[in-house]
Amino acid sequence: MDALTLLEQDHQKVKKLMGEIEKTTERGVKTREQLFTKLVDELTIHEKIEEQIFYPAVKERATSKQLEELVTESYEEHHFVDIVKAEIENTPFDSEEWAAKFKVMMENIEHHAFEEEEGKMFPKVRRAFKKDELEDMGTRMEELKDQLMDVLPAEAPRGV
Repeated sequence: MDALTLLEQDHQKVKKLMGEIEKTTERGVKTREQLFTKLVDELTIHEKIEEQIFYPAVKERATSKQLEELVTESYEEHHFVDIVKAEIENTPFDSEEWAAKFKVMMENIEHHAFEEEEGKMFPKVRRAFKKDELEDMGTRMEELKDQLMDVLPAEAPRGV
C-alpha cells in the first residue's frame, strides 16, 4: 500500500474513533476511557510513522517552499495535539471540561488531517514522488507501525 493511502486510512480510523467518543456522555465514563485509550494509541503510532519516515522524506524532496512549510506546520500541529492530549488525560472523564478539551483536540486533528495533509500536502507529495517510491515508503511505514503496535497499548489514561 502506498504511504498516502496508509495515512488516509489512519485518518479515517481516527475520525471514526473520535466520532464514537463524541457520542459518549459523562455517564459513560468507562466507554469514554476505553475509546480514548484506543485513540491515544492510534494517534501515537500515526505521529511516529509520519515524523520518523513520511515528513523527513517529504521535506527532503520538497519541490516548493509551501510544501516545506506544510511539513514544519505538521510537526507543530502534532506538538499542539500532544499538549491537549496530555491535559485531557489529566482531566476527569466525567467532567464538562473533559468534553470541551476533547472537542478542541478533535477539531485540531480534523484540520490537520483533512485540510492540511489530505487537502494541501498529499497532492503535492503525489506529484513529487514516483508511484514505486510511495509504495516503498508505505511498506516501511507499515513495518514501523507493526513494531509500534507490539509495544502498545499506551499507558492507561489518568483522567478517571
